[in-house]
Amino acid sequence: MAVVYHGNYFTWFEVGRTTLLRDMGYSYKQLEQENIMLPVVEVKCIYKEPAKYDDEIVIETKVREMKGIRITFEYNIIRKKDERLLATGETTHAFVDTNLKPINFKKTHPAIYEALIKNS
Repeated sequence: MAVVYHGNYFTWFEVGRTTLLRDMGYSYKQLEQENIMLPVVEVKCIYKEPAKYDDEIVIETKVREMKGIRITFEYNIIRKKDERLLATGETTHAFVDTNLKPINFKKTHPAIYEALIKNS
């Protein structure tokens, strides 16, 4: 079909999210070492135009909301050559420990919490 498989957008969301965290000075590995897990609890993607094979894409990511034990990231998938918006999406994650028990992230990791707030 010459278009990118729809499931790849979810992988791009993950790439955007991990890049945002890395740019903030945190890696997923570091978060896990600090007993923080961020499982996806909800995901949404709205496809505007298909990405084609060999398209270079840009993934814009920001924190949309932090509420209670949840954080929601927002994404724009853009074709680089013509800056066309291909898709928008969001993922919602729960802050849990390695036993998958909810944690009060604001209380247990205030520095990372504040950094995330600044990226919203």
